[in-house]
Amino acid sequence: MIGKSRPGGRHRDGQTHTPVYRRLWDGPARAEAERLDRAWPDWTVLYSLGRRRFYALSSWTTPEPVIIWDDTAEGLEKRMREAGTFLTRQTPLLAAGASLGARHPFPSGRAA
Repeated sequence: MIGKSRPGGRHRDGQTHTPVYRRLWDGPARAEAERLDRAWPDWTVLYSLGRRRFYALSSWTTPEPVIIWDDTAEGLEKRMREAGTFLTRQTPLLAAGASLGARHPFPSGRAA
């Protein structure tokens, strides 16, 4: 409707401002992802609101990026443990106990 005022309703001219409830989607899952991120320094842990899934990105130097996921925090933690065991057997420097995981910022600006 170009040139006409809006019909009555919430955003009507002269209507007082109405606060809108801001919903925190999947708050417990996001908090769990933050906990895992702090607990596992060689991994960056994220929670996807769109897929409702946990993701972990390894910060070790490997030929291919190591990204794992699971629908639960417990399942992701188990997979992280398995991946760490596998990677330390496959990579001599990791087997020697060297942490190659200097955290890098992501393109999105999220500092890991």
